Amino acid sequence: MKICLISNSFDLVKTGIGTYPYELIKNLPCNNNEYLLIHGQKNKEITKIINKKIGFEDIIITYPPIFLGKVIQKMLLIPQYLIKNNPDIIHDTYHFAPFIFLKKFKKIITVYDISPILYPKTHKYSRVIMHKYFFPIILKSSDKIISISENTKRDIMDHFKIPEDKIKVIPLASNKNFKKLDENDILKIKSKYNFEYPFILYVGTLEPRKNIPNLLKAFYSIKKQEITHKLVIAGGKGWKYQEIFKTIKKLNLQNDVIFTGYVPDEDLPGLYNAADLFVYPSLYEGFGLPPLEAMQCGTPVITSNTSSLPEVVGDAGIMINPYDVDELANKMYEVLTNEDLGNELSKQGIERAKLFSWKKCAEEHLKVYKEVYNMK
Repeated sequence: MKICLISNSFDLVKTGIGTYPYELIKNLPCNNNEYLLIHGQKNKEITKIINKKIGFEDIIITYPPIFLGKVIQKMLLIPQYLIKNNPDIIHDTYHFAPFIFLKKFKKIITVYDISPILYPKTHKYSRVIMHKYFFPIILKSSDKIISISENTKRDIMDHFKIPEDKIKVIPLASNKNFKKLDENDILKIKSKYNFEYPFILYVGTLEPRKNIPNLLKAFYSIKKQEITHKLVIAGGKGWKYQEIFKTIKKLNLQNDVIFTGYVPDEDLPGLYNAADLFVYPSLYEGFGLPPLEAMQCGTPVITSNTSSLPEVVGDAGIMINPYDVDELANKMYEVLTNEDLGNELSKQGIERAKLFSWKKCAEEHLKVYKEVYNMK
């Protein structure tokens, strides 16, 4: 099979689900298949990965340096390349695919979530419009849809009336670097970030869907109960993040909330290990990699009881209503003041994380490729 993987995730800062295409190509067995990786910019990490593999070719189709250059690249330039090279299967791993113009090909798309439809106020207007008018066409023109969770599968079926047998659920996983570290490694990362205090950790982009203002309010509540921890927020600024800083100022938490900005992959395991608690009160997630990464590191996890997050955490973490600040505060206080509970959550999290692997994820993708290839 000649399989074309389209992923503009390679051209973005690697966060959350942006990890998925990297791990997919790392773990896909060649099996005499030919893989073409299409994206818009040279990427040293991708070059390093494919240099170790047989049958993988990196294809750079650059973005025109004009208004809507990325749209032109995806909807016009990539289709021209595909028509010329005639792959057996096209798999777009970045949610939006140029499938409208490629009727003759067998096509697969990975869908992470449909939050722009369910929570339009937490997304840019342009993204909401794209999902409302173009996404249904892309889904219906796909031969197979890969969903990263059962929750996303249900959402696709409910909102777009896609038949169940057209959707294959393949959960994501956490990199093997996320693991329990020894004390020396933890001290190194604390020294690098100058963390000389116990802390609670959040990892993710600063944007409305992540529900950070409610996390701040819960943190303010437990600070009044003589909790000495700081709150470390690790992640880059997304959009509409001003409410976060307004909340900090209103609650006078300037000296207790630490922003690290974007944290590179090599530092994240150390941060998780150094934290006494990981809190992720997101309103909606297609999968939720940060809680899985935290569990794999043995860090106690509190997360939302919504969307796909219960699928990831199971009974190995504490689930809360993300809109209930009091419940979140009570559970945070309980974990931080009950050592036995924290230790038990740590053990359960490590065991739960073993259910997910990138090797298994890649093997399931290969099965989907074979299924679509054999479709009449």
